[in-house]
Amino acid sequence: MEPVRMTDQQQIEMFPTVLRLRRTDPEGAVRRFYLVTVQPDLFGGAALVVESGQLGCPGSTTTRFFPDEGQAVDALAEVVKRKVRLGYLL
Repeated sequence: MEPVRMTDQQQIEMFPTVLRLRRTDPEGAVRRFYLVTVQPDLFGGAALVVESGQLGCPGSTTTRFFPDEGQAVDALAEVVKRKVRLGYLL
């Protein structure tokens, strides 16, 4: 039996490309957010854009570029997994 190979488009349809995470702790005065998105770039690849900061304030943005959307979605999943371990909620 051959392994099933998904195209980038199939992977994008199956996995989200926009996720919002937030963490609040009234006792510790923690009110933070992450907005993680995968966006196509002009050269046929994809960009992982991560905006983060305090809730209610503008955040800072970082961008990482990948040769295809599948790799960018994998990176998005890693960011989300790391943040959920730190107490962020989807």
